[in-house]
Amino acid sequence: MTEVAPTVRGSELAAAYRVCRAIAAEHGRTYFLATRLLSAPRRPAVHALYAFARTVDDIVDYPKYDAEHGPAGELDLIEKQLRVALEQAKSPVDRRTQVLAALADTIQRYDIAPRHFWTFLDSMRMDVPGTAHFRAHYATMTELRGYMRGSAAAIGLQLLPVLGTVVPVAEAEPAAAALGEAFQLTNFLRDIAEDLDRGRIYLPTDELAAFGVDADLLAHCHRIGGTDPRVRRALAHLIAINRDLYRVANQGIELLAPRVRPAIRTASTLYSGILAEIELSDYAVFVHRAVVPRHRRLRVAAIEFTSAALRH
Repeated sequence: MTEVAPTVRGSELAAAYRVCRAIAAEHGRTYFLATRLLSAPRRPAVHALYAFARTVDDIVDYPKYDAEHGPAGELDLIEKQLRVALEQAKSPVDRRTQVLAALADTIQRYDIAPRHFWTFLDSMRMDVPGTAHFRAHYATMTELRGYMRGSAAAIGLQLLPVLGTVVPVAEAEPAAAALGEAFQLTNFLRDIAEDLDRGRIYLPTDELAAFGVDADLLAHCHRIGGTDPRVRRALAHLIAINRDLYRVANQGIELLAPRVRPAIRTASTLYSGILAEIELSDYAVFVHRAVVPRHRRLRVAAIEFTSAALRH
């Protein structure tokens, strides 16, 4: 696909893309840094995709809604608004509408299949308590991957047309989906305490039970700010599963357009690095949120940038 900078239909769309960039810069440090390695025309589209996912995630995790609609109603509303934005241009009014305007432009510009967004929203509905779709926990890895098909794999599939491939898109889809799932599972391992505060356990309960871990033990660890040896063993097991997902995903990087490979390698390296930080902390996931230090993020990005520059 020929790279074309967004054709701005007036100042409103330009402002909408700036809002998306600001959201990505504020909330997605790893992704934002990796996006800097993409060519300039691709960056706004990636920012728009990230900003949409973040906006929906915030509806579920940090609900600010009126009592009449609730978070489930907000998800229905944002889906309706996106469908409208895809059908006709709208003058952005508020932050959410700006995100949707930029997203609709990105979807049309890169011919992204809208079904990936409906699948994403369906999974987000599974996070809303009190609805028929809500799941507070998942028994098996297969069940969890069913959820991640929308919450994570769909995001990888949304990105593929923006990034570009050297093979038919369908051939690159399995690895792209695996990378989305790998990122998501890393989040679940890192954010156990935060998820417990919301009444959720994303790590498969059968996998935990094999090591003698249940919801009560996780809650106890959270209360005392310490990690039981059984939980350490369970986390080590799940980290190994997570790393297998990264291995599958990384095989697909060579299927992407050459110019975007450094950015995706950077994102994969940095996000998988969170697993190493969890291990280095002796699995202290109930005490602090594992992050890759800034100096290491910059070093990885610099290596990939230099490597890409030498190849071109």
